[in-house]
Amino acid sequence: MGSIATAGTDNPEISKSVIAAGIRTNYHDVGEGSPVVFIHGSGPGVSAWANWRMILPKISQQNRAIAPDMVGFGFTDRPENFKYGVEAWVQHLLGFLDALGLDQVDLVGNSFGGALSLAAAIRHPDRFRRLVLMGSGGIKGSILPGLDEVWGYTPSLENMRRMLDIFAYNRDLVTDELAQIRYEASIRPGFQESYSQMFPAPRQRWFDSLACQEDDLRKLPHQTLIVHGREDRVIRVEDAYRMASLIRRAQLHVFGECGHWTQIERSSRFVQLVGNFLAEAASSEPIPLS
Repeated sequence: MGSIATAGTDNPEISKSVIAAGIRTNYHDVGEGSPVVFIHGSGPGVSAWANWRMILPKISQQNRAIAPDMVGFGFTDRPENFKYGVEAWVQHLLGFLDALGLDQVDLVGNSFGGALSLAAAIRHPDRFRRLVLMGSGGIKGSILPGLDEVWGYTPSLENMRRMLDIFAYNRDLVTDELAQIRYEASIRPGFQESYSQMFPAPRQRWFDSLACQEDDLRKLPHQTLIVHGREDRVIRVEDAYRMASLIRRAQLHVFGECGHWTQIERSSRFVQLVGNFLAEAASSEPIPLS
């Protein structure tokens, strides 16, 4: 593992880099205005670009849109013998904000990234203005078979095709070309090695480790938009309803005929929802952070 070479590449997944919490971190940074940081999910071969490529250009028309590869994922360095876990990821995120000189940002988290967003906001509420949680983890419960299979992925084209079937409700999105691209991403040097270290069986313990205490969720002061696909096979839609009932300033939007890929399957509506939420929230008076 270790450093991943980025010089001289035309790969759109590779963009800027900065040292964050001692880790060279690959990230995308487009647009101007109030900063919004996007945290990707934990699928095999994932990167910030793979998760947010359809969203960043649109959100960047009104905000500064920033999307890092979290440590262990994408084209951010993978330190030798790194201990992956919520605390390490939160520290990496805070180090990233510090490295970019960002005192406070809006946070958009997808699945694993949603759970990480909640953990960061609970621990450091003053660093975040408002939250968007999409297909988000962070609630206690039994791991779904879909997520267990995703975290247990071993590289093959057949397995990647099955992963994509789990993610998407609309099977038309799961093309042979997409499966090939994502499979090739999952076997890049270092990718599977770090991925297999994060969530070894039994995987319920890792799902539990990403869950927040309900009392902590009740204390969150942030305006929060929760977005979920009704047919999500990775994170159950009931978790979104529970989360919305606990977070006092939450609103919930559920898409029918939509799986775990809300930002892809409902891209235009997702951008509209998030854009409107950020604009409306920006004009309202925040409550004091306790």
